[in-house]
Amino acid sequence: MPDSAVHIDLPDWVAAMAPEGACFPDAEARMRLAIALADANVAHGGGPFGAAVFERTSGRLVASGVNRVLADGLSIAHAEVVALSVAQQRLGSFDLSWEADRDYELVTSAEPCVQCFGALFWAGLRGLVCGAHSADAQSAGFDEGPKPADWAELLQARGIAVTTDVLREEATAVLRAYVALGGIIYNPGQHHP
Repeated sequence: MPDSAVHIDLPDWVAAMAPEGACFPDAEARMRLAIALADANVAHGGGPFGAAVFERTSGRLVASGVNRVLADGLSIAHAEVVALSVAQQRLGSFDLSWEADRDYELVTSAEPCVQCFGALFWAGLRGLVCGAHSADAQSAGFDEGPKPADWAELLQARGIAVTTDVLREEATAVLRAYVALGGIIYNPGQHHP
């Protein structure tokens, strides 16, 4: 009987680089971690995106994620989805808003694509912090999908504070480096194993 489980495996280097519980005092420190995860993921043969879930007030790291699309053969394994999934498992709830005394934010090296945008609505986050713009990812060749032009306002209307342009140049540099290294642009119809 075939295995029906879906596995998204974070490499060991992620935990070594971003230990659970470490504190990151502000948006720039948190974004530096997301960018460092993206850069290290490229160095290890993965896609150029990194993300992490933090307690907003304390800056405590709950979970990290890197893009695992190529490594795990799953189109949904974007860094944001991986970080949210790990956080939900660690915290024991699909709803990150269930604890009244804590709120969580996702810090991601690039603005969300349409898939990750959708995931943000259901995760129970109270904040989103982004580095590179969707246009930067598209310039690198990635298809970001039909995300609404007013995506940030739609999230804010749901109680998710949105901050963009945090270390944008540094985050965009990882995308450019990935392209310069000949990294696979894994849009539908462009890459078949």
